[in-house]
Amino acid sequence: MLLHGPRLTLRPLAPGDRDAVFAMNSDPEVMRHFAAPMDRAESDAWVARMMAHQAAHGFSFGAVDLPGAGCVGVVGLLEVPWQAPFTPAIEIGWRITRAHQRQGLAEEAARLALAYGFGRLRLDRIIAFTPPANEASWRLMERLGMRRQGDFLHPRLPAGHRLSRHFWYALDRAGWMAARDLEE
Repeated sequence: MLLHGPRLTLRPLAPGDRDAVFAMNSDPEVMRHFAAPMDRAESDAWVARMMAHQAAHGFSFGAVDLPGAGCVGVVGLLEVPWQAPFTPAIEIGWRITRAHQRQGLAEEAARLALAYGFGRLRLDRIIAFTPPANEASWRLMERLGMRRQGDFLHPRLPAGHRLSRHFWYALDRAGWMAARDLEE
């Protein structure tokens, strides 16, 4: 998976990305819609899981490389590893460093990941989820053509946790293709 957009490249994560990913995963502002920022061991383990998923499935969350800046985030596709109303499923997700947020990089990389998922991987459906408070993320899901399907309680968060309730969105291949036809 090596995907090129107008401003960035989306590529598999590598061991050399651990420092950049840790800087992002440990930033409380970047991680405000996650259960907690990650410490170094948690972040390195996350990178290892993404690399293993890439090796096993041919896709995962990958590094968002920006010329002159290196890895400024992670975007990609991942099998949802827990049970929810929409599983089994492949999710799309993103995380961008604070300095590079609000520049359209997550959207550009997500569009590359969707094209890879619906094109090369021939996926039928891709989902996404986020807490309701993460308006920037669910607005991006809507710009990508995804539609809100409902909400659920995230099984990896304790009951009553401030982030336990999540919206979930979906986009199927036919909807993605129809949206592409309208853009052309």
